[in-house]
Amino acid sequence: MSLNWQEILGVSGARIQGGMVTDFGDSAAELVAAREATIVSPLAHLGLIECAGEDARTFLHNQLTSDVNHLASGSAQHSAWCTAKGRMLASFLLYRNGPDYRALLASDLLSTIQKRLQMFVLRSKLRVNDLSQDHAVIGVSGSLAETVLHHCGLPVPAKVLETCTYANGNTIRLDGTRLLIVVDTVAAAELWTKIAASAVPAGTPIWQWLDIMAGIPLITDATKEAFVPQMANFDKIDAVSFHKGCYPGQEVVARTQYLGKVKRHLYRLHTARQVTPGTAIYTRESAEQPCGMVANAAPAPGGGYDALAIIQESFVETDTLHFGVADGQIEAIEPVVL
Repeated sequence: MSLNWQEILGVSGARIQGGMVTDFGDSAAELVAAREATIVSPLAHLGLIECAGEDARTFLHNQLTSDVNHLASGSAQHSAWCTAKGRMLASFLLYRNGPDYRALLASDLLSTIQKRLQMFVLRSKLRVNDLSQDHAVIGVSGSLAETVLHHCGLPVPAKVLETCTYANGNTIRLDGTRLLIVVDTVAAAELWTKIAASAVPAGTPIWQWLDIMAGIPLITDATKEAFVPQMANFDKIDAVSFHKGCYPGQEVVARTQYLGKVKRHLYRLHTARQVTPGTAIYTRESAEQPCGMVANAAPAPGGGYDALAIIQESFVETDTLHFGVADGQIEAIEPVVL
């Protein structure tokens, strides 16, 4: 998050820690607003990279799990980049910006992923740029999200994973009530002020909780190389194409799919204790060998924490899952069905 963007949010009462907006003074009220009202949240946990140049489409199609060749203008898609062993290095929300391709990913992976992608460019005619310092990412969620954007003069995509371009950036529809805005930093202050007049400002953890409720995991530095795409339901959100050519890890991903060897799946869980991405999950039957891992976690409106976790399915029904500490009991768990 750029210093200019931090200053803008600070004027609005944001409390910032480690480059993330924790809240705007009352995190509990903000969580309630996320369920019952319309909120606006600065998404500093997301970074933005761009692949620009005449070979950008071919390059990304040959590297990512999704079908980039058929990503139309005005559309977005979920995607991932894998190791040769089929483990996800990063997850992306990929979209077109004119002839170029932009991707939102975990900010703590941005520098590593940008440099690693650049290593594979070789003679291809493209540039991999970090746009995070020049752009802000804002999320708006709630029943009045569309109305708020219209009042600000922003275009609103009609369908899920459609995008619109306007003078200072892009809007992206995530689902029926959530929209993303990627805006030039120079225009961010005015836009934030307009949106915050109609929506409740909320810290980034509030948006992360909404992502957990939506069942869409985000790969971060703590979980890179931990999961194959099918474990995280990426095959169910069209983030994996099984009809395209080779990409890193393609053989492992395809074999996993066609042989039905996915033994770990995505679950949503609740616990009274604080957990973070990368937290290992154990069962009493196997106290030393983890049977799962937390992918994402955030404070829950009713107290405690909600999380997305990838867990070995044979242990889910044992009622003995825990986080390896005395008060680490998992209180509720359900499969994520998309």
